[in-house]
Amino acid sequence: MIYLAIQVREQNKERRRAGINILTTQWAELVKSVQQSGEFAALLLRGIQAFDSLDAPGKLRFSAFFTGFTRNCEGMYIYYRQGALEEAVWNEVERTLTDYFAYDGVRQWWATRKHWLTEDFQAAVEAIIAKGHAPNLYSRYSLETLRES
Repeated sequence: MIYLAIQVREQNKERRRAGINILTTQWAELVKSVQQSGEFAALLLRGIQAFDSLDAPGKLRFSAFFTGFTRNCEGMYIYYRQGALEEAVWNEVERTLTDYFAYDGVRQWWATRKHWLTEDFQAAVEAIIAKGHAPNLYSRYSLETLRES
């Protein structure tokens, strides 16, 4: 009986690790989408400043990226809450969320899509937004020049 309990516990740990690996792979794919397209990178940088100013196709592309991003973060949040993700790793994810949600455009987008995510994760993001961090993730990227292009 003890052997069975240990085996079940180990299988659960392995399933959680596999889930975290999937989320890590998905994150890498999101990053790759920005790396592979200068056009999309520029759209993303414009969108984080002012989602509402993007045209319809731009909003769709921005939404696709940030839907994937927030779903990935939500998965990490769920694993963290279940004790399967170390606090130090969750803190990294939370800092990334903080950096992005400091921007007006990301918050504008969030208002249109947050209802797609769990209430617990919505509350976590809303708490991050409420802290009112300054948008400085891309402060050295001369974002003001993108508005004109």
